[in-house]
Amino acid sequence: MKKIFVCGESYIGYTVHVKGADSMTTTGYFENVGWLKHALEEAGYEVTYMPSHEALAHFPDTVEKLRQYDLVILSDVGANTLMMTQQSFRNSLPAPDRCKAIRSYVEEGGSFIMIGGFMSFTGIEGKARYGVTPIADILPVRLLSYDDRVETSEGSVPKVLVPDHPIFRGMPEDWSYFIGYNKTLADETRGTVLATIQGDPLIAVGEFGKGRSAVFTSDCAPHWAPRSFLDSPAYLTLWKNMADWATRSV
Repeated sequence: MKKIFVCGESYIGYTVHVKGADSMTTTGYFENVGWLKHALEEAGYEVTYMPSHEALAHFPDTVEKLRQYDLVILSDVGANTLMMTQQSFRNSLPAPDRCKAIRSYVEEGGSFIMIGGFMSFTGIEGKARYGVTPIADILPVRLLSYDDRVETSEGSVPKVLVPDHPIFRGMPEDWSYFIGYNKTLADETRGTVLATIQGDPLIAVGEFGKGRSAVFTSDCAPHWAPRSFLDSPAYLTLWKNMADWATRSV
């Protein structure tokens, strides 16, 4: 059974409630990885999931550690989480460059997918920052240098450009709408755009060294992905096909 490592899709919320002259706070921990994890497991993969806060200390920091997985997926977890290790940030001691390790992992034959979100690609207020990391070298699209979120409250429907690609096998002709995505730039020297949303890349793929990389610039969970899509057979099919292509299972 092939193995997939998924990191991200979690957050801790801190809310201030103002009730007239009084206020109170509540906190909570939330994960949105359930839909993606279920889809990959239904496709026959073994999934190891690491929430964002655990990645600070425990994200695999060498190519050797990453090689135990056939595919690495980052979804809505910013580059700072990978670059600011506890060893380097807390103790000012050298630590392996985990973004560089991912790049080397792909170039040496590994597989990588980045999924969109507020902390993916360049991200909200430019905070995801992947464009200034070695991971940018293995993405099949170019990243913006500023906040790349596109919010489409009326909904935007993707357009498939290469319908005979294995990623679209078994997918319906009529796609779900999405409420937003990360804007990236097509670059034929990096990869091939397979589907667009509002004319921007939605799905793009590329080969880097001996490995493969793909991007899905919208979300695998709310709010950009609607429940009607998350709970549909098309969702299961899409992520099976994405993982199968990336791991050369098709």
